[in-house]
Amino acid sequence: EMDMLYFAGGNFLETLPEPIFVREALERIPLRVHQDIVLSSPMFAEPGEAVLLLPGQTRYEQRGGGCETTTERRVIFSPEIPGRRIGESKPEWEILMEMAERAYPERRGEIHFGDAAAIRDEIARAVPSYDGVQNFRKKGDSIQWGGRRLCEGGRFQTPDGRAHFKALVPPATEIPEGWFFLSTRRGKQFNSMVLSEIDSLTGAGREDVLISREDADDLGLRDGSRVLLKSEAGEFRGKIKVMPIRPRNVQVHWPEGNVLIKRGRRDPRSGVPDYNALVQLVPDEPAPA
Repeated sequence: EMDMLYFAGGNFLETLPEPIFVREALERIPLRVHQDIVLSSPMFAEPGEAVLLLPGQTRYEQRGGGCETTTERRVIFSPEIPGRRIGESKPEWEILMEMAERAYPERRGEIHFGDAAAIRDEIARAVPSYDGVQNFRKKGDSIQWGGRRLCEGGRFQTPDGRAHFKALVPPATEIPEGWFFLSTRRGKQFNSMVLSEIDSLTGAGREDVLISREDADDLGLRDGSRVLLKSEAGEFRGKIKVMPIRPRNVQVHWPEGNVLIKRGRRDPRSGVPDYNALVQLVPDEPAPA
């Protein structure tokens, strides 16, 4: 039971398994608060009692600029860009700060920051590997935590300073006769927010079902054949795209394929949902001429 759910970004409707169940669950919560820089589909789910929208600013709009960390460990400064600001939008950190100050007014001195530069000053004091962010002032300023190369000189953060490899054996997956193992693919996209109708890596469309040539031939299917995928969680209608993948496997795009994924199955350590499933594949109509 929840009285309130606060979203700081995120989109449960387009990222979690069984989106119909997720929508019904969201609509039962009395108060939902959505803080984001853009409108998203969960904001339009019916409220239990009320929905509050708190518009945030991008790192290019907020006072003092902002940072991003790339996949190569580089922390890059994005300076504030002067210009029009949208309505009542505020820097995302300021929205959270103001709420904390109202919840704990006696601790305002510990909570308040004048701008993003003051936050970077504290980050540098609290996180030694991020030392240098306090000096960000202009476009192009950056640091790379850990230096240009990690484990320089072959020294690792282990008791003996050596790297240790461990062989893992993936769990065996039993695929019943007439079923397929389905996995969800991301392709070239940014989370569930930025994606194209055609994946530039494979040429597959958002509704395509990727299947091996061997399986397609066995089922009498070809590129463009309409098919229905059925799992214990739901159904997905798409069209065949023959690709070089292992037989008895099929792939669909994420998040469209979430309708086939059963909720509640998660990695025991991280809690990440298992975005795979066993599915049946049924021809939905004759292949195009």
